[in-house]
Amino acid sequence: MQTNLSEQAKRLPRAEEAERILRACVHCGFCTATCPTYQLLGDELDGPRGRIYLIKQVLEGQEVTAKTQLHLDRCLSCRNCETTCPSGVDYHNLLDIGRAVVEEYVPRPLGERMLRSGLRAVVPRPKLFKALTRAGQVFRPLLPENLQNKLPRQPHPAKPRPEPRHARRVLMLEGCVQPSLSPNTNAAAARVLDRLGISVIAAPQAGCCGAVDYHLNAQEQGLERARRNIDAWWPAIEAGAEAIVQTASGCGAFVRDYGHMLENDPQYAAKAKRVSELALDLVEVLRKEPLERLGIRGDKRLAFHCPCTLQHAQKLGGAVEDVLKRLGFDLTSVPDSHLCCGSAGTYSLTQPELSRQLRDRKLDALESGKPEVIVTANIGCQTHLDGAGRTPVRHWIELVEEALN
Repeated sequence: MQTNLSEQAKRLPRAEEAERILRACVHCGFCTATCPTYQLLGDELDGPRGRIYLIKQVLEGQEVTAKTQLHLDRCLSCRNCETTCPSGVDYHNLLDIGRAVVEEYVPRPLGERMLRSGLRAVVPRPKLFKALTRAGQVFRPLLPENLQNKLPRQPHPAKPRPEPRHARRVLMLEGCVQPSLSPNTNAAAARVLDRLGISVIAAPQAGCCGAVDYHLNAQEQGLERARRNIDAWWPAIEAGAEAIVQTASGCGAFVRDYGHMLENDPQYAAKAKRVSELALDLVEVLRKEPLERLGIRGDKRLAFHCPCTLQHAQKLGGAVEDVLKRLGFDLTSVPDSHLCCGSAGTYSLTQPELSRQLRDRKLDALESGKPEVIVTANIGCQTHLDGAGRTPVRHWIELVEEALN
């Protein structure tokens, strides 16, 4: 695609990257066929190719409008288009660049600003989020339906974690909302890893991965959280921690991008690159281990929802399914398993109607094989799907840990 960036756009810190990505697009339209929002809305501007054209126009100095912002906001950042694209267009980075520019030109209505500021103030703070979650459970009947649906139906309390006792050690990103919404997930992961001779060590100063800020167009704040995490993890990395494990694929996808996002930061570039190299989804650790030592023969019929951040961002589609099959679980077939469930971080709150439509489609597909339980690998997807009040949805590692006993 030919481009002619405006003089103002050429001064952007990521101007060369944006131009390179734009030039890679041959506007073939393959991406449109797998875009969830295009499938729902049928509007070219609500597909990747249309959004690329919008960003191109913005960077070439054409008028930026609220309509431009709307179509970019509607993107789920699911990255399905990247999996489909024959030209390897790095769409998600172009979208981040375009959204940041549009945010400077188009003031948001007060309600949108309050919602986004509120999400950024609450979600990345685990203690505050936990307190509000507990209050929400008490006053649940009084809450709006979309907030009621975000509260866990049957929270499973965290089981005791084993003390570090093995030579092999890993860090674990605890997450912002997962300790409140699914408190046993990380504990279950630690217990399974312990059985395999791997200890989870704590890094108390580590916090939110930065994705919430970054994807709500507070990009510098998101990067600052990334730097703080790098500082928190670095002593353990120097002491020999072999991985930084994520049980939430959304966080994992973002941590894997630290190296790219901070590559021009002279103080953090090398460390960020190393952190990205060490960032592993839980399934990447487990699939290399002798799982037969766990003595598990799963007896449940499961449907696995593969989050977009696992299959499209981290390219780990099929990995969890293979582990679950090795452990004896009966997995159902899921039609259109490549499509997004509509959670997409904070998307279910900023774009609730589109999100609900995508959720209901996804649940129809997941339930088509009549599973006892739906399992997934990302807390956002888990909460979003379970909020429909249909088949129970849990993290897959909890089912594995339960089968240990």
